[in-house]
This record gives sequence, C-alpha cells and structure tokens, in this order.
Amino acid sequence: MQPPWLNAPPVEPYPFEETYNLRVGPDLHPALLGLLPYIGRWRGRGRGGYPTIEDFDYAQEIEIAHDGRPFLHYRSRAWLLDEQSKPVRPLGREVGWWRPVMDGERATDDLEVLLSNPTGIMELYLGRVSGTRIEMATDAVLRTATAKEVTAGQRLFGIVEGALLYAQEMAAVGHGLSPHLSARLLRVGG
Repeated sequence: MQPPWLNAPPVEPYPFEETYNLRVGPDLHPALLGLLPYIGRWRGRGRGGYPTIEDFDYAQEIEIAHDGRPFLHYRSRAWLLDEQSKPVRPLGREVGWWRPVMDGERATDDLEVLLSNPTGIMELYLGRVSGTRIEMATDAVLRTATAKEVTAGQRLFGIVEGALLYAQEMAAVGHGLSPHLSARLLRVGG
C-alpha cells in the first residue's frame, strides 16, 4: 500500500510569517520581551583577526527574526572589504536559534543559543541577558572531520546608542581564547 502523500499534489508556499519587523507579522511571544531590542535587520562594519591570520576589515548583515513562538531565528553573513571599503569576497555565514530558558511559563535571564556555519562547525552557547547586554560562552563545539579545530568561544552583544555592537573571542588551532571579531551594526530594518 502506498503512503497517501506519495502522489499528492504540491503544497502551497509556507503559510506562516516570520518577521524581523515588529510592525507586521505575528505577535511577539511574551518570553522574548527581554530580547526585543535585538529583533531586526542590522548592517555595519567590523574588524577581524586572530593569532594565525592578518587583521581584516569586513561588512556584515545580521537578521534576528521571530514567528510568534518563544525563540528567535538568527542569520548572519559577512564579506571582506578592501582598503577602499569595496566588497572583495564572501566571508563567514551563520544560522541558528536564540532561546530564552523558561521557568514554567516565565522566561528567565538565561539564554541558549545554537549556531551552525557551512564550514562544519556547530556551537552551543549558554548566556545571560542583562538589560541590553548579552554575554555567552560555548558549552559545546561540534566539528565535522574536515572542519578547522575550534574548541571554544565567547560572545558579547549590546545595544549601544541604538547600534548593535558585538565582540567575539575564539579558541582554535592550538590557541586559547583570543579576540577574533568585533563590529558595530546599524538597524536597517525592523
């Protein structure tokens, strides 16, 4: 006997809205109120480096969206800039989820963050929200057999004078936690 979906007609596009713009779409889940300042589309510039590479300038776009449930969808893409701030090539990409830790029906100030990137690294961060500041550190890092050796990370996010600022440290390829990325992004949507 064939399953009923085998010869069924195509379905319509995904019917549920996800938004980084709080003026449209589903209502924000009450558990996300502590993360409200981060929801939006952000774009800006940063500086990167590590003990094993030369410093570099980059541009980045981060989108933090919701669909009415108690988590945020996080998406980031960055690109290398030359000395004249012209795009050179794509850099890192990440996708993931920010989830407030719940105590029954109430969100706590604790945060679980799951991030994955196309270079074969998945990170689980545990963090804490304090006003418009978020600090997080890796609880686990998983890598594919061909991924660069990354063993730990720390990230600090903050909303400062309306901009999203962040700093990221990384432990990789035999080095302990060292500064890796920092940027200032402006809200361009939401």
